[in-house]
Amino acid sequence: MNPRRDMRNNRVALFDGIEEGGIRASSSYSHEIDEHDNERAMEGLQDRVNLLKRLSGDIHEEVESHNRMLDRMGNDMDASRGILSGTMDKFKMVFETKSSRRMFTLVASFVVIFLVIYYLTR
Repeated sequence: MNPRRDMRNNRVALFDGIEEGGIRASSSYSHEIDEHDNERAMEGLQDRVNLLKRLSGDIHEEVESHNRMLDRMGNDMDASRGILSGTMDKFKMVFETKSSRRMFTLVASFVVIFLVIYYLTR
């Protein structure tokens, strides 16, 4: 055997795995690192998914609450509209059946009486 060749083979064996820029990991060690990194990444993603799930649940509850509130407000507005419509119909009926002069006299007398009472109690 050639001693020079043996020395060269020993040197190659000694520096096997070293690349330019650092040491190259063996494939089994690299696989373990990749698995560990993947597990940490999966745990991080799972935490994010759980957070987003809770957040979307909270948003859903808030939207449902606002929808119920808006429904109640809509029902109240409909009831108010009905009451106001009935009141306006009564006013129309009063103004149509009475003469405008008589109504003006009645309203003016109420205003005068109210102002007199207001100034006397001051």
